[in-house]
Amino acid sequence: MPLRQLLLAVGEPLVEVLAAPTGLDVQVDNVSIIDPEDEMEAYTGDLVLLIGARGAAARHLVRTAARQGATAVAVKAGSSGSRSAAEETALLRAAAGEAGVALLGVRPDVRWDQLQSLCRSVVDDARLRIDADLGESPGDLFSLAQTIAALTGGLVSIEDASSRVLAYSSGDEVDELRRLSVLGRQGPPQYLALLREWGVFTRLRSGDEVVHIDEHPDLGIRRRLAVGIRAGDQPLGAIWVQESGAPFAEGAEEALLGAARMTALHLLRHRTEVTAGLRLREDLLAALLEGRIEAAALADSVEVSAARPALVAAFTLAPGQRGWSEERNRSGLELQRRRMIDLISVHTAAYRKSSLVTAVGTRVYVLLPDMPAPRTGRGRRGGAEHPDSGEASVLALARKTVESARTLIGAAVQGAVGSLVESPDQVADSRREADRVLDAMGRDLALDVATIGDVRSRVLVSETLAHLRRTPGLRDPRVERLIRHDADGGAELVHSLLAYLEAFGDVRAAAERLHIHPNTLRYRVRRAEAVSGIDLSEPDQRLFAHLQLLMEHERRG
Repeated sequence: MPLRQLLLAVGEPLVEVLAAPTGLDVQVDNVSIIDPEDEMEAYTGDLVLLIGARGAAARHLVRTAARQGATAVAVKAGSSGSRSAAEETALLRAAAGEAGVALLGVRPDVRWDQLQSLCRSVVDDARLRIDADLGESPGDLFSLAQTIAALTGGLVSIEDASSRVLAYSSGDEVDELRRLSVLGRQGPPQYLALLREWGVFTRLRSGDEVVHIDEHPDLGIRRRLAVGIRAGDQPLGAIWVQESGAPFAEGAEEALLGAARMTALHLLRHRTEVTAGLRLREDLLAALLEGRIEAAALADSVEVSAARPALVAAFTLAPGQRGWSEERNRSGLELQRRRMIDLISVHTAAYRKSSLVTAVGTRVYVLLPDMPAPRTGRGRRGGAEHPDSGEASVLALARKTVESARTLIGAAVQGAVGSLVESPDQVADSRREADRVLDAMGRDLALDVATIGDVRSRVLVSETLAHLRRTPGLRDPRVERLIRHDADGGAELVHSLLAYLEAFGDVRAAAERLHIHPNTLRYRVRRAEAVSGIDLSEPDQRLFAHLQLLMEHERRG
């Protein structure tokens, strides 16, 4: 079976993909478990579970297993000596990439014997289906429709809850209703209206009974049996059996009831597999954005060129709105977030078919691969870095998305666009830049959409102030003295000194901004120096006082 299918069955929270240099559609034929003391054998097509060796210490075993033909190797993360777990994992990934073998990381608390048993059972089930030589897969609804036709003696079609034809059996002597349904892959409206008028759909939804539909030659309808497909109280669809040249088989109704239950399992399993497949792709995309895997792991899921530029855009609900929702309506927050994800997905899919969207925590990330190459001769326009046409178009997309969120779903959303990188393997850098912009927006940057090039200096200042907040030892006690003086006496020295510093010592400009006389500002600046002991003629003291006063201003504001 493909490694992808094995991951769908096992996957999180037991294992995660660390490297997939040849993609996830490589075939797994067996599961082997070895430790460093074992003599290496041939492992052609095997998933090899490496026990007794963690982290980078397992690198030589990964290479050896690859040389012996292993399809994939699973190992537990670990740290040793001065290297962190992340560094150890990076070394393992590099070894797997060089060896051309998929690498799976196993959670530390997972027992090897349980993982081996689970993986073997999944692979053995796949082997049994192949060895049984049953022709079509048991999960094939067309094969199931043919089986139901043989049991009932009629012509079968399986439809979903919206009357879309999912599968049908072969056979002659079809009536007009069946012919139009199969050709259009959906029940024709005029016939659906008649069935609704006759109460057929109401009876199909109301219970586990076989519904009889009489023959209506004038309407092109032969005699039929129908049964609803249900999962508990939820209707999933219906099975329709048209009478052909001979009467229905004896026991047709009983067979049809059993078929409905079997079909419900097929439809539910199909839903689960589709959901699991989407979840796996989103998990892989999140790992790529975090720099934990290479783009090759997504190569057989999405058409992404390894040699074309890419970038990442990030979106989140604005901080004030998040706070209101978390305090008063958590379910409302989740609904709003889900609608935001759907809206972002629609906009980005319209912009670029190959776009990928995933949610990580409270943020939604968009990977835009296969972007146009950047223009040569990047420069500055108006003092700001100007983006190339690709980045500019994504910035326009982000603005459109944020505006749509405001008007269509009533959500205040902020967006950030990371820089263009040379290949999908570098998108973690673009994602980090987008995160830095969103972080700054959440702290003190009052913007809806921006790129790092637009606001790089403001982001750097914001990050510096955030570091000062987290590190009390970096604060100048003289500035703290001035802040306490203002707080105790109700003075305006802090505000006045900050305006003076932001005006680069231009007293008249600062005084105009504060709506006071220049002499008043000069007095306040001299008074601030006297109270605090700061010498504003000293560049280092002036610089650090400015930063610390900015931090205090943001705390108050």
